[in-house]
Amino acid sequence: MRLERVFDVNGAVALVTGAASGLGLAFVEAMAENGAAVLLTDVDSRALERETARLRAMGADVAFEVLDVADEAALAAAFEALFKKRGRLDAVFANVGVSAGPGFQTAESGRLENVDYAIFDRVLAVNLRATVQTMALAAERMKPQRKGSIIVTASIAGLRAEPLCGYAYAATKAAVCNVVRQAAAELGPYNVRVNAIAPGPFLTNIAGGRLHRDPETVRLFADAVPLGRIAHPDEIKGLALLLASGAGSFITGAVIPIDGGTTAV
Repeated sequence: MRLERVFDVNGAVALVTGAASGLGLAFVEAMAENGAAVLLTDVDSRALERETARLRAMGADVAFEVLDVADEAALAAAFEALFKKRGRLDAVFANVGVSAGPGFQTAESGRLENVDYAIFDRVLAVNLRATVQTMALAAERMKPQRKGSIIVTASIAGLRAEPLCGYAYAATKAAVCNVVRQAAAELGPYNVRVNAIAPGPFLTNIAGGRLHRDPETVRLFADAVPLGRIAHPDEIKGLALLLASGAGSFITGAVIPIDGGTTAV
């Protein structure tokens, strides 16, 4: 068995939400650097333009769409345009997510009695409702093909209590995990696989980039990880390729932690 064939995504067509930075950009790179055509979507137009230009300069087949996934019509239009142009859809990374602010361990605002319900509703709209719609739009196109992979970014905060994360974030990520299992059961007969990646702490821009600029936050998260550090986005690429390629052909309905051992203790 030649690994380059098993993990081959050359010629595949993929869409990634929240693609301008962090884990979303890592998913784009994992696919595009291995020959896939990728549509990047994000609300950050400047970062989208910059990263798309960088990848094109490397020979990647990439395009971008400035998109707020909470805009249902715009999200549907992005899928339709990509499918009309390419005629197929092989992998969708429902990655976009927003923070609900700090958890109760680090801030008074993170306590249950202080939940801000305006923020809660925005997190619900982006992290759960838009994720479900992204999955549905992918399924609509993958079912007739009888082939495809839907990969959702969950979180270890959806698998257990996480005092460093806000309530809305924990609630939506827990819901996403179960939606993935249910969708996998429905779409399995069509050979469409649905899985979730549940990251632990990674160096991304979520929560305003606290894991880049706040040493105390970095220390709190790193201390909770048996490997003793926060991960770089590049470290998620192997798992992304596994789930998007033929290497993951018998994996569906899984919620896979990638957390340096955090959920093991």
